[in-house]
Amino acid sequence: MGEEETRVFPVEDALEMILMFDGAGMVIYANAAARNKLGYAGEEMNGCRAGDIFPGTFKAGHEGFREECSLGEGPRYLVAYRKNLTCFPVEAKFLEDGFGTYICMANDILEKEHLEREIGQVREEARQAAKVKSEFVANVTHELRTPVNGILGNVRELLADVEDGRTAKALRLIERCCGDMNKIIDNVLDFSKLDAGKFILEPRRFHFRNMLDYVKAQHISKITEKGLDFFMTVSPQVPEYVVGDELRLVQILNNLLSNALKFTSVGKITLQALKTAQVDRKAELFFIISDTGIGISEEERDKLFKSFSQVDASISRKYGGTGLGLNICKQLVELMGGNIEVESRKGKGSTFSFSVWVGADGEETPDDGKAALMNAAARQRESGGAEIGDFGTPENREILTRSLSKLILCVEMENWEKAEMFMETVRQLTEGAPQEIKRTSLRLKMAIQKENYDRVLEEHRKLEDMCAQRPQDGD
Repeated sequence: MGEEETRVFPVEDALEMILMFDGAGMVIYANAAARNKLGYAGEEMNGCRAGDIFPGTFKAGHEGFREECSLGEGPRYLVAYRKNLTCFPVEAKFLEDGFGTYICMANDILEKEHLEREIGQVREEARQAAKVKSEFVANVTHELRTPVNGILGNVRELLADVEDGRTAKALRLIERCCGDMNKIIDNVLDFSKLDAGKFILEPRRFHFRNMLDYVKAQHISKITEKGLDFFMTVSPQVPEYVVGDELRLVQILNNLLSNALKFTSVGKITLQALKTAQVDRKAELFFIISDTGIGISEEERDKLFKSFSQVDASISRKYGGTGLGLNICKQLVELMGGNIEVESRKGKGSTFSFSVWVGADGEETPDDGKAALMNAAARQRESGGAEIGDFGTPENREILTRSLSKLILCVEMENWEKAEMFMETVRQLTEGAPQEIKRTSLRLKMAIQKENYDRVLEEHRKLEDMCAQRPQDGD
């Protein structure tokens, strides 16, 4: 008898609940796990009805009971009732042996559901914490930018009037420090957006070689002042116009060139751009930035692209920097579908290379003031005409009017970040203007930074009127 019981009921000690019902819906067997979970002792379950345990699945019928479940299929989520009429969720599967006997295998998932709720709560708390952190960083950087730009604007205004060389030197140092502070603020804000997954690329069509000329113009004077040579080559296979996020591509190149300049004392810096692949209307562009600077040892390279990391503390003390730039570059490159790599030897210089995917067709359709300024400047250089920054020239007035119109449109749409971008274009276009116009431009810039809508409208109207009354050169 003992051997027969061992053979027929080998599931007595199973961890899951095992129940068997006869054709009349009566329990004929329940293992230890089922009895314990359902609150029955010994043979007390024998004679219980299936509908008492699973009232939503088995119901009384003309022939004893009927099932409202899919037999032999995957697990179902049900509610099981204990002897004291309390209930708990289970994951159950039902089988029929072909002779009118039903077998139920079920697991108590009460603890699992509780853990899932706790995990969901922790996940939501983490999401809220990330949101609070992101908003805090955005607010702090905005508040920092306002006084820094206020100092910068006043220093530039003083530089226009000061004659004492020593005072001018001190003011230029303050101006440079404010510029460095703004770069740090931009890096922190970009890093926060990337970390929160809220960074969005803004692709548009732009003239590729004009973009590289713009990048070169930002660095060439500092490179030559340091006594270094600079070489830039563009493969003829690179399309004339591409579709991508020009602003962020410029940001990557500026960061890598700034690093090359920072860590190179003797020799040269080179920038190469090539097209390495094309799939349908998408092209892979490959950039190589090389220098003959201090280089990086093999064991130190893994620190390069980490947040808030320098190769060693002495680098940070000697050259400065937050250690965010390369991490931001890496994330931006990956957002553009590419990769960034570095090859370097200690004392022999470094070579950074990265790839991005861009659209490779289309005509020129610039949609921001910076693009218009860059393209117009390139056309002026090619034709040998006056520089675009010469206030009062027809080209200058045309782009200035267009930039002011787009600036106020951004303000009306409460897109203050893009309004600041157009404001920077306006500032560049009015650098050669009379002091009264430059001061109005400065006040407009400060009103935009403070997001003071009424003041922006007032200063914008004044600036438009002044620029409209200004006679063209040669009139």
